[in-house]
Amino acid sequence: MVESRGDILMGQLQNRVCVVTGGGGSIGFASAQAFLAEGARGVLLVDIAESSLERCVAQLAAAGIAPDRVAFRVADVGSAADTIGYLCAAVERWGKIDVLFSNAGNSGAICPIADFPEDVFDEVLRVHVRGAFLACKYGLPRMNDGGSVIITSSVVGLRGDPGPYAYITAKHAQVGLMRAVAKEAAARRIRVNTIHPGPTRNPFQSEIETRLSGILGRDAGAFFDEMIPLRRHAAPEEIARSVLFLACDQSSYITGITLPVDGGMTA
Repeated sequence: MVESRGDILMGQLQNRVCVVTGGGGSIGFASAQAFLAEGARGVLLVDIAESSLERCVAQLAAAGIAPDRVAFRVADVGSAADTIGYLCAAVERWGKIDVLFSNAGNSGAICPIADFPEDVFDEVLRVHVRGAFLACKYGLPRMNDGGSVIITSSVVGLRGDPGPYAYITAKHAQVGLMRAVAKEAAARRIRVNTIHPGPTRNPFQSEIETRLSGILGRDAGAFFDEMIPLRRHAAPEEIARSVLFLACDQSSYITGITLPVDGGMTA
């Protein structure tokens, strides 16, 4: 939490500049809230859905967050031009970036591999893998030394299951990207890690579970809960607390890791 000493905010991200892609979704927004609560000077929310961004910014304003600390940018994370655009927008407003949270994602199809649509496969990899690659490619030159890059992978980035072939492939690919970039960025003390949420209570997961329930012939949410030792889905705020840990100096000697936040699902 932020402590106040006179008119000075004291927090784990005091005076830091943060960029969050997928900022209109639950994990991205909860992470932005955590960054601001810990004293971030500026947070840029990036998403392809403008209405989601407007809603998030309105919620932050209603919570008393000063308007000069938050901005949003509509962008396609798979576009190099859009990526440069959102990164430059953050730098122009607040200065060089300290925390880059590459969190944007889409789900794709769930079906046998022989039936999996090739265009869907390409689009899922474009958002997750190309999106994270572009964030690193154009983000690192615009970051302060000693910063943190966090990429949202998934519990399925640490295992394999039939059906969501594009999503699982993309989530594994992000781990390889992270490990390679972590070794290059270490020369500047920039840490690069992936976070691997398990099933989380949010619309993204609900949409997946609705489709999967039809395939399984039973409630997919209950099916996942049975696989999780803690026997429940995560709240977005629980994932955000782990993102905050990787973003701040509490994890100053941690780079190149895969951090499961999955209730023990991969144990």
